[in-house]
Amino acid sequence: MRRTFLFLQGPCSPFFRELACALRQAGHAVRRVNFTAGDALYWRLGGSVSFRGRGAQLPAFYRRWIGQWRVTDVVLFGDCRPVHRPAIALARLLGLRVHVFEEGYFRPHRITLERGGVNAHSPLMPVLRRDAAPDFEPPGEPTAFKSPFWRRAAHDVAYHVAGAANPVLFPFYRNHARYVAPLEYLGYAWRLPALRWHRSRDDRVLKALLLQRRRFFVLPLQLDGDSQIRRHSPFGNMRELMQGVLDSFARHAPTDAALVVKNHPLDPGLARHGRVLRRMARRSGLEDRVFYMETGQLPRLLRRAAGVVTVNSTVGSLALEAGLPLMVLGRALYAQPGLVHDGDLDSFWTAGLPPDAQRFRRLRQRVLAQATVNGGFYCPMGIALAVQNSLPRLLED
Repeated sequence: MRRTFLFLQGPCSPFFRELACALRQAGHAVRRVNFTAGDALYWRLGGSVSFRGRGAQLPAFYRRWIGQWRVTDVVLFGDCRPVHRPAIALARLLGLRVHVFEEGYFRPHRITLERGGVNAHSPLMPVLRRDAAPDFEPPGEPTAFKSPFWRRAAHDVAYHVAGAANPVLFPFYRNHARYVAPLEYLGYAWRLPALRWHRSRDDRVLKALLLQRRRFFVLPLQLDGDSQIRRHSPFGNMRELMQGVLDSFARHAPTDAALVVKNHPLDPGLARHGRVLRRMARRSGLEDRVFYMETGQLPRLLRRAAGVVTVNSTVGSLALEAGLPLMVLGRALYAQPGLVHDGDLDSFWTAGLPPDAQRFRRLRQRVLAQATVNGGFYCPMGIALAVQNSLPRLLED
């Protein structure tokens, strides 16, 4: 049966355009809503309308065009963006399929694709909690591809350079990100050249911890604008997270234990997490027990860690793969009984237990089989694989 796919915002790349072309070739109709000049730049297929109103007008806007186009499926990237939430609510009311893309639950070479929602909104959440499903045969090893950072950066710059026209063409649009693009680029221009110096310092810190045979926990930071922080956690930003973890660590962690706080590799450096953390550590009397890393080899760090504390980072799944005790402070797909600490943070420092390896294997197999596809968003080969592997999933009844 011929279906009509409505595309909303996607990643800053040609992925949605290529996916829409494949759907057209398969005999289906594709439509698009552009919210920014960057959206329009990366579409260029026709069959689109532009939304130039205020957020309160979105429900009526969606109702009009979904009805006029006889939409059967909605495709979007990230189910927490303000421009997407009204569309998802209306689609559920009308019984439409909602296909949500995200960065991969298990990386590299995989992206997330689920129907209805991702992360804390994933339909797999209650199923995984019951652990009632039999073992799933996981897909084979994904086809590998190289996706250099410069490709992602180039697409991001192109998208936001086009966005310079937003004040005229889309005057009421407000980005879901915490920082505007020019400010982020200034932050990267300051932070990236300094990474070489940070890397040598971070290596010395880790070497000292290993030589002293110190027991240490790892706290990986996420981006302040991440929906997992803003929508699925009790924290407003990384400063609040660091303060809460340090307060608990000071009161309840063994006195010989250390805490390593590692920054996110894509952080623009505007919040100065290292400086803030050092100030917090001094106030808490933890100067010699808390260490900050801008860089660092994560696998090497996790091999020697005593446990990991996270809100909902992909580092959590890496910790489970490594068999480390894991404390989850937000709502994560892998935060299931038998895998993560079932008490509060205060008790985790002394009572955290390794995950049930068999249960994690079953969870990983099911998530790989039902919620991910081989591919990527930013390089030509990754996009081609993602389109090829997403198409059957989108067309399933």
